[in-house]
Amino acid sequence: MSLAFAPPPAARTLAVCRAAARFCARLGWAPVTEMPLPNGRRADILALLPDGGFAVIEVKSCARDFLSDQKWPEYREFCDRLYFAVDLDFPQELIPEEVGLLVTDGTDATRVREAPDHRLAGARRKALLHRYAVTAAGRLAAMQDPAGLAELRAALRVE
Repeated sequence: MSLAFAPPPAARTLAVCRAAARFCARLGWAPVTEMPLPNGRRADILALLPDGGFAVIEVKSCARDFLSDQKWPEYREFCDRLYFAVDLDFPQELIPEEVGLLVTDGTDATRVREAPDHRLAGARRKALLHRYAVTAAGRLAAMQDPAGLAELRAALRVE
């Protein structure tokens, strides 16, 4: 009897997240992972779309992950489109019909179901775009100058 290797949930989450981010890039979307939202939640991926809209992609590694985390409706107020990204082994029937669905296989992802469009109000879109830009620029600056980031963090702890 041979047991199939099943990666741990954290590894599955990372693999699905990477494939979903690559999917975004192929479509000309600009994904930012682990994006903090104004309501205190954190989107697995917030992608800026070519038309100026936003998509949130919630990554789920397994059925237990989905069933134990029911805060996903709170992301809807910060995006124009809401998707779940799962791998091939995920029971897709668990994903609600009112959201989009991406299914990943290795480093590739396919859009199985389009997310319904529910446009953000202009003021919310502007505030979210500002938050998105500051977060993305801050991460880029930290990658370009990690020592500078460490110095800044140390200085902030002293003050």
